[in-house]
Amino acid sequence: VQLVESGGGLVQAGESLTLSCAASGPSADRYAIGWFRQGPGKERELVAAIRWNGVRTYYADSVKGRFVISRDNAKNIVSLQMNSVQLEDAAVYYCAASQHWPTGRGTEGYEYWGKGTLVTVSS
Repeated sequence: VQLVESGGGLVQAGESLTLSCAASGPSADRYAIGWFRQGPGKERELVAAIRWNGVRTYYADSVKGRFVISRDNAKNIVSLQMNSVQLEDAAVYYCAASQHWPTGRGTEGYEYWGKGTLVTVSS
């Protein structure tokens, strides 16, 4: 499975930005997809995840109520809509794919990773 993120860029605090993760490869639509982020000097953290059929989602407390994860399996795209962006949201955002719904909230269980897209937030 190959993953390519897009949509990163400069956004003003309080505004919105939508990231996309394009998946390709055998049965790419059968993988759970997670969005991670890694800020300078920080560990990579799971921000949101969605099961392959979209019926189950997860959000980190820090983004709950502001970010929305969704997927279009016909197009093999998983989107992360970032609303009310905060300065603390600035990071490189990665999407990752897992054959199963990971029980943990770390990077374990995600077999495939994209190269990331940078989100910069201005005040």
